[in-house]
Amino acid sequence: MEPDGVLEETARGLLAFERRPTPSGEELDDLIRRSIDIYLSHGTTTIQDGGITPEHAAVLQEAADRKPFKADVAAFIRKNGPPDAVPGVPYRRGYRGGFRVAGVKLMLDGSPQGRTAWVTVPYEEGPPGAPPDYVAYGTMDPGDYKAQADQLIEVGIPFIVHANGDAAMDLMIDGVDEAVADLDPMPDHRSVIIHAQLMRADQLDRAKELNVVPSFFSAHAFFWGDWHRLSFGEERGNNVSPVGWALERGVPFTVHNDASVVPPHMMRLVSITVNRKTRSGHILGPHQRATVMQALHAVTLGSAYQYFEEDTKGSITVGKQADLVILGENPLTADPEDLEFIPILETFSRGRSVFANSAESEP
Repeated sequence: MEPDGVLEETARGLLAFERRPTPSGEELDDLIRRSIDIYLSHGTTTIQDGGITPEHAAVLQEAADRKPFKADVAAFIRKNGPPDAVPGVPYRRGYRGGFRVAGVKLMLDGSPQGRTAWVTVPYEEGPPGAPPDYVAYGTMDPGDYKAQADQLIEVGIPFIVHANGDAAMDLMIDGVDEAVADLDPMPDHRSVIIHAQLMRADQLDRAKELNVVPSFFSAHAFFWGDWHRLSFGEERGNNVSPVGWALERGVPFTVHNDASVVPPHMMRLVSITVNRKTRSGHILGPHQRATVMQALHAVTLGSAYQYFEEDTKGSITVGKQADLVILGENPLTADPEDLEFIPILETFSRGRSVFANSAESEP
């Protein structure tokens, strides 16, 4: 059979690939710990696995039980079908050996760079062959999503929802709204929109009302900002990752990388959130920029809040877990253009030094 088109998003599951054998035993254990070391080298002490199978979660827990991880790993079980067995998700607040299942991951659409983000207003420039009214599509049955959201909030399991386009975010927020409508008081659910690229201002108003936390993939401003201006036009393209609107409204938010889509480079993430400069040098929506302190808050105490961990992480406070990063320069006084080049000199996790940059520490 000869392919005659493009397979997008969930359609890739129709293909069978020849893959190298899945590593196991000591090889797998070594790969897990080497991966954690990469994050530590960028100053990250709590790592998210944002779409894991129950089987893989069990493997990670077994590895952490054999020898505790140097950093905390919070994993989210991916579920995109009918809401069966949701109460069986092994969610817990505390870590064991540096690992915990932190909740559930759901997927509502694709990506703006792939032109599969589900939007309410047609693309200015869609994929090849797309009709003028192309808005992409959802990747999960709306009824199944709403049933999952309702059940997860009822049993108190946090969930994060992949949603890039505003149509996908309408569905995400509607599901939360319907789930909490008859609950008084509203539970502290902190449901998260992952990526939130094309989030509208009115959706941020609803997010504040419903305690929905957007986690902006703000690295997009550099990597695909110029592409988004072509795909969505100047107004929408310049407002991707609308950090400025969130700040104006007092909406709790975070910013993130999405390895391996982009490397887990935290200071570059901070720099892009502050500068919003694209590959071409265009400033992508100057009004959506954050200050350095606001960007640092988003990757520290803001992130701890998203994980329900603000009482133990996110700031240098007596009694909190001693997760610390020593930088080669003060980011608050550095030239904003140079933020991404500030080196990580040393990373501490739970009070122990777990990474030291020997090259930077040499006289």
